[in-house]
Amino acid sequence: MLNRRIRGAVAVALGAAAVLALAACESGSDPDASRGTGASGPAVVAPGKPGEPARRISPEEAARLRPDDKPNAADFTYVQMMVAHHRQALTMTALAPERAGSEQVRKVAERISAAQRPEIGAMEGWLKNNGGPRDQGAHDHHAMPGMATEAQLAELRKAEGAAFDRLFLRLMITHHEGAVSMAAEVLGSGNNVLVEEMANDVIAQQSSEINRMRSM
Repeated sequence: MLNRRIRGAVAVALGAAAVLALAACESGSDPDASRGTGASGPAVVAPGKPGEPARRISPEEAARLRPDDKPNAADFTYVQMMVAHHRQALTMTALAPERAGSEQVRKVAERISAAQRPEIGAMEGWLKNNGGPRDQGAHDHHAMPGMATEAQLAELRKAEGAAFDRLFLRLMITHHEGAVSMAAEVLGSGNNVLVEEMANDVIAQQSSEINRMRSM
């Protein structure tokens, strides 16, 4: 995981350096802007390894140094399964406006729905941009971490008031814990930077919501 963070930091540093070099060249404010340029444009200042100085490299070399973040099987599996995971959360939150007894529970459900609906769109967009869903083997969605069973969902649909609140919080805490577990797993096995960012967002946001629901 540390290597992934270093890889991301290097990619960001190279990208930022390229932008700064280009901006300085265009503005004419850098007296050295004319140095290290060629037919392909200004040189890029690449950060050195610990204890080593930075060095100027060509844009082509900078592009070659960028880490390959081509999605792997773990990335596709995570995104496809998390879409299904989020959709079940929306199924559960849709019941709260009419069945919850507590305004706090209704507000929590509203926040979860508002956050996860656009996340589904982002993940489906990622799949489309990367060639569509991939068959990574058959997955039983109800076997994913934290997923409620059909019997539990049926019980939630019948519950009202305080009984609904208690069951909703219990199921949603478990559901969020499962999502955090899945996100942590792909951070260690995936390869795509965007998937890594989405997984980190899931961990941060849903961990906060778990603490909020536990306090209710």
